Amino acid sequence: MTLVAGRLPTGADLARWASADASARPLRLAALRERMAQEGVGAYFGVRRENTRYLTGFELGEGEENSGQFLVGLDDLAVLADSRYWIQAAEQCPDARVERVYNDVFERWPQLLAGVGSPKRVAIEAGFVSHLTWQRLAAAAPDVELVVAENWVETLRQVKEPAEIERIAAACAVTDAALSRILPTLRPGMTEIEVALALEWEIRTGGAEALAFDVTVLSGPRAAMPHGSPTQRRLALGEVLLFDIGSQVAGYRSDMTRTLFVGEPSSRDLDIYALVARAQQAPIDALAAATAAGERPSGRALHIVARDVIATAGHGDHFGHGLGHGIGLATHELPGLGMTAPDEPLPSPTVFTSEPGVYLDTEMGVRIEDTLVFDADARRLDRLTLFPREVTVVG
Repeated sequence: MTLVAGRLPTGADLARWASADASARPLRLAALRERMAQEGVGAYFGVRRENTRYLTGFELGEGEENSGQFLVGLDDLAVLADSRYWIQAAEQCPDARVERVYNDVFERWPQLLAGVGSPKRVAIEAGFVSHLTWQRLAAAAPDVELVVAENWVETLRQVKEPAEIERIAAACAVTDAALSRILPTLRPGMTEIEVALALEWEIRTGGAEALAFDVTVLSGPRAAMPHGSPTQRRLALGEVLLFDIGSQVAGYRSDMTRTLFVGEPSSRDLDIYALVARAQQAPIDALAAATAAGERPSGRALHIVARDVIATAGHGDHFGHGLGHGIGLATHELPGLGMTAPDEPLPSPTVFTSEPGVYLDTEMGVRIEDTLVFDADARRLDRLTLFPREVTVVG
């Protein structure tokens, strides 16, 4: 497998990526309209902010989903924005018609539909609207049939364009560098919160526009929680220290987990670490071999490879989550790599994580996570996370 060194973004990078998105959006919209035609709908109502950015260019932050939605017709594109975002929407969505909607989407629903061709069937991102919203839209235009659209745009987003992969690689580079910079500062007695704040500072000042998600720092027995928030617990010698961290660069995210040791590790902890390292590498090796042979296994099949390594060592009950997930505009997106993932070939090119773990309740936990890019046509599998995977002792 090839290691790909990401680099921190420059102003020229940001401009080039923005241009690439602008060129790609008509193709993305065409692919969605093809799906709409297949499903027999005349319009698509989107509310998920990642989909809004992907298809229109309108950038919304966490919690701002209700401030901007979009309507795709067979020949039209409308962005719905409230008064706080009219100027931004006009600047970022030059190919769309900006509709000034502010707390009156239900009253204006018939008019908005008329603007995209008066469709009789409208697909809605049902997983991201409330039942009440669905009912009120149905009541606002009773002659229009509402159709559940599940993962229509998300399925498109799982296949990554070159400029998208570059941004994820840059986000990985920011995260790698941030964790490397704080290693010399880690000492017994520091609190998890102190470490998390230092790491967040390094990420935000090292090239990221934002965190991909809140920094996770878990020490000792708290590392047995696959997910958790840092507390005032102090680092102690002889314990594990688990980081789950990610950066966001130009909208795209990275995701990395590393489990370090504060002082010399015990033989038990080293054995668990070695087991997780094998479980992480086994599906990567399996996918690399399949890629070289021109084959594409499913995410479910890769999860089973990792699970079997852990189960054979007697820790099957200590690995309860999936092997990984797709990553891009969202931290968790398609494709899935777990027991519930579809038994169909991975898409390509795509970016995903490999992150098995072993968690011993009230004692310790180990997880190792890398972000990888898979390109079946090029017969390549590249690791974007470059922070060392070897046993690392700090403090």
